[in-house]
Amino acid sequence: MAYFKNKLNEWKKDLKKTNSEAIYNASLDDNSASADIVDQASSYTEKSVEMRAINRQIKLISKIDSALKKIEDGTYGFCEETGEPIGLKRLMARPVASLCISAQEKHEKNEKVYADN
Repeated sequence: MAYFKNKLNEWKKDLKKTNSEAIYNASLDDNSASADIVDQASSYTEKSVEMRAINRQIKLISKIDSALKKIEDGTYGFCEETGEPIGLKRLMARPVASLCISAQEKHEKNEKVYADN
């Protein structure tokens, strides 16, 4: 558990640093006042992509916080749906995993069914 706690805390720290740097750099690079409409459109598109990436990282930080809480309360490494242990290989690959492989596959299959409708 100490290994995963350390890994999650380091990951969270790196994400926060990356987000702060991205936000700072985005505030410096402002072509919105440019007279060229192509530059303005390009700048808007780049900022939109950067903001989506930052939003994904914020969601990931929330998942990391949830995993750290589970470590504290002793429920880390157990599937939220089945209660079965999540495999070590899966946790190594995705430390924020909250579902075992079978539950994740079922979840993804259901998403695909609903996406096709």
